[in-house]
Amino acid sequence: MRNTIPSLETRVGQHLRSRSLKLATAESCTGGLVADHITDIPGSSDYFVGGVVAYTYEAKVGLLHVSWDTLRQTGAVSRETVIEMARGVRTVLGADIGVSVSGIAGPGGGMPDKPVGTTWFGLSAQDGDWARKYVWEGERRANKESSAQAALQFVLDYLANKLENE
Repeated sequence: MRNTIPSLETRVGQHLRSRSLKLATAESCTGGLVADHITDIPGSSDYFVGGVVAYTYEAKVGLLHVSWDTLRQTGAVSRETVIEMARGVRTVLGADIGVSVSGIAGPGGGMPDKPVGTTWFGLSAQDGDWARKYVWEGERRANKESSAQAALQFVLDYLANKLENE
């Protein structure tokens, strides 16, 4: 029996299109994988403005207007940074919704307070900003794919009005 449930990117696109909303992505550890999933859907240019892959601190500051103070105080993998990334991409690309992801995909780079797999997600819209954190336990590629799916689910949850309590 075939899976009849539409993919996350299809469902996100359907919601965005039906509400005439535009989405933009700001990605670090996923390297554009969220945007790749979104653009796998024909006609996604109706609702996807574009994305920014900002891997370094300098790119986050220069392209997304993340504060140097935020990066110095909380690091790239933090609630504060992903919210600034999401706000920045929403503003820079003129979207209704900005979603961001920054994490430690592995295998190295982990610290005691931020082990490998730690990933933060931000979402910014006119009615507020939200953040989520996950810690994946896979290899690098699996962590990136899990992060891309989690970012899409975050957008879908927002579009379904499920973020009020976060």
